[in-house]
Amino acid sequence: MTLSAVLFLVFVLATLGITFWASRQTKTAADYYAGGRSFTGFQNGLAIGGDYMSAASFLGIAGIIALSGYDGFLYSIGFLVAWLVALLLVAELMRNSGKFTMADVLAFRMSPRPVRTAAGVSTIVVSIFYLLAQMVGAGALVGLLLGVTDPAQKNLVIIGVGILMIIYVVVGGMKGTTWVQIVKAVLLMGGAALVTLLVLGKFGFNLSALLGDAAAQSGKGDAFIQPGQKYGTEAQGLAGKLDLISLGLALVLGTAGLPHILIRFYTVPTAKDARKSVLWGIGIIGTFYLLTLVLGFGAAALVGTKAIMAGDKAGNTAAPMLAQQIGEDIFGPVGGTILLALIGAVAFATILAVVAGLTLASSSSFAHDLYAHVFKRGNVTEREEVVVARVSAFVIGAVAIGLGILAQGQNVAFLVALAFAVAASGNLPAILYSLFWKRFNTAGAVSAIYGGLVAALILVIFSPVVSGSATALFKDANFAWFPLSNPGLISIPFGFFCGWLGTVLSKEYNAAKYAEIEVRSLTGVGAEQAVKH
Repeated sequence: MTLSAVLFLVFVLATLGITFWASRQTKTAADYYAGGRSFTGFQNGLAIGGDYMSAASFLGIAGIIALSGYDGFLYSIGFLVAWLVALLLVAELMRNSGKFTMADVLAFRMSPRPVRTAAGVSTIVVSIFYLLAQMVGAGALVGLLLGVTDPAQKNLVIIGVGILMIIYVVVGGMKGTTWVQIVKAVLLMGGAALVTLLVLGKFGFNLSALLGDAAAQSGKGDAFIQPGQKYGTEAQGLAGKLDLISLGLALVLGTAGLPHILIRFYTVPTAKDARKSVLWGIGIIGTFYLLTLVLGFGAAALVGTKAIMAGDKAGNTAAPMLAQQIGEDIFGPVGGTILLALIGAVAFATILAVVAGLTLASSSSFAHDLYAHVFKRGNVTEREEVVVARVSAFVIGAVAIGLGILAQGQNVAFLVALAFAVAASGNLPAILYSLFWKRFNTAGAVSAIYGGLVAALILVIFSPVVSGSATALFKDANFAWFPLSNPGLISIPFGFFCGWLGTVLSKEYNAAKYAEIEVRSLTGVGAEQAVKH
């Protein structure tokens, strides 16, 4: 326990040092929002990995695999495949077309105020959903590492994480946040690879033996390594199968609409670097998600599903518990304590880095899109804009802390999947239509964002996630009428439909602006001049 606290303290002090160093180099809005566009493709690829491999990836997915077997690994596949959509359809085009936020792309060829308002609202909502998952992960992790079982003490931990993330964003901006994410990506890959190698060594590097032991220890036999433990069970019937399709859609399409991922494409100097950073990101993220297979099934085999659920009913502590168990098996009790401390510190680093990125994305969108361009109509200095971004980081951090305390006990990978569904329902239709549909206009963009966003939120509120189930947010209430846990199957097509309907019902159309953004997005011509103004 003491070792865990020491390692965590070392990381916090090191990253705070990086943050204050970066603050001295943050002088303009471009520095604060985009790190001065000074990162190489490799550096940004590491930062993308650090931003994307969240507590949901490390804690949540390992936990879902440990408890649900085959069905849990679908999260790993979905999160990884999503990057192909981001690479092929979004990364380079966004880098060439925008300036600081997602709304820059939409506002280029449309009436800026309504579009920026819609994009700003959507960015904040998606970011808060994602932040919620990280806060829940922080509470579960500290409960295991420090032996904290009292809910009030876990709440204090969540508050502490929130305060740290606010410091990272307010002081360091994008430059500080990016370096924190790079450090965290290296630590996370190293920690996950170490535990994976130890687990595989324990089973003689025989994956079949690992899966066999996991199935036996789960108490479910061979069914554990076959589809149907979480989705598509007999009790769920058709709803379970549809829920699986809905989850897959949200995971695969959601990444390309996540605001904190989209702003990473603006931190590199050229479109070529944007492509490079995504390729590096895919390599790093792909390797990591393959490791989650061993981490999840390793936890089921060596720790056991009953022990995992006793530690955290949603399975969020499976990976740290596995680290402790494999350390004890190979190196004795001291080895178990050291490995648990190491993995716990890495997981905490993961949470801090991701919440910083999310808070930066949402506060940047509020300051740049809502305050500067909607409220002030562009009559604002860079200095005022950055001050507002820093103030809004405090507010968003406070909201995330409050919701994180409320949602304790939920699986963090599952919560992130909801954020993906909201991003894919509102942001993605607007981005793709804007980049590829000549006829698209302001009414279509606003309709797509609000339509998809509202549909996703309504379906989540009236789903088993919020009420009417044993794992619901409000366990004693039951107002669920939507049978699916993930809204993506309905809300994503609805978002695209709203974008189409809003467009065809409006006569607005600017062919010259579309031609300009088409040339800029595909070639980069004009992009460099745009980001300088």
